[in-house]
Amino acid sequence: MRSCCSPDGELPTTSGKVFFIGSDLQPHWCTGTAVRSKYRNVVATAGHCLLDTEAPTGPLTKWVFVPGYSEGTAPFGLYVGKQGVVHYDFDDIRDHDRDLAFVNVYRGVVSSSPDVLTNTGMLAENVGGQGVAFNQPLAPTVDVFGYPAGPEPDGSRPYTGETLERSTGSTFAMKVTGLPADRPIGVDSPFTGEGSLGSSWLTQYTSDSRTGYLNGITISVSDTDGDGRYDTGVSPYFDGELFAVYQKATNYWTGVIA
Repeated sequence: MRSCCSPDGELPTTSGKVFFIGSDLQPHWCTGTAVRSKYRNVVATAGHCLLDTEAPTGPLTKWVFVPGYSEGTAPFGLYVGKQGVVHYDFDDIRDHDRDLAFVNVYRGVVSSSPDVLTNTGMLAENVGGQGVAFNQPLAPTVDVFGYPAGPEPDGSRPYTGETLERSTGSTFAMKVTGLPADRPIGVDSPFTGEGSLGSSWLTQYTSDSRTGYLNGITISVSDTDGDGRYDTGVSPYFDGELFAVYQKATNYWTGVIA
């Protein structure tokens, strides 16, 4: 079961685009999500939206989070990444069962005048933060929020990547080929891969509060029935090992970049 999409008034302000420069020296983006933390400064995304897996030399460069991004606008400012935390097995051997990152960002900034940046405060003070749930049974359904773009296997392009999209689908255990992961979970979702990597899977999401619990994050997409259209998002299972990564990130303080 899956559905798509929702009016803007039902979408979370915690979701946004993550922009960075890849190993090809070109700009790319993923999806990120503001989550609850001690210092209100943590963004959750896929691990390979933080670490350069194409040419492993450390974190991707010029990393910035834009919550609420829509059609080129940044309604809550820009949040530059200071440091990120991933599981050792993802950093060392690219184990995609650990393909999850938590990034600490500086206080937000906006351009108040040419060459002048104004501090807008901590991330979660401005957009809120989603809860994060670990070691849970697979949820019957989750809401997936992301910025899909790129082509379907059949070449069509149903998404532009310029607005936040929502899909609701059932979750299930699955096996994948070509991705080093032993315990992936899937969700029925029509999102295409480019841009949607890092999309949040929220359980118990309510439109009134625009909050729920992050319990999955898109690291890949699949066309499971071979009809030329993506129908499944793939996530690592959020276990105790990934909880330790989250805990570590929540204890890092970040200051002001400008």
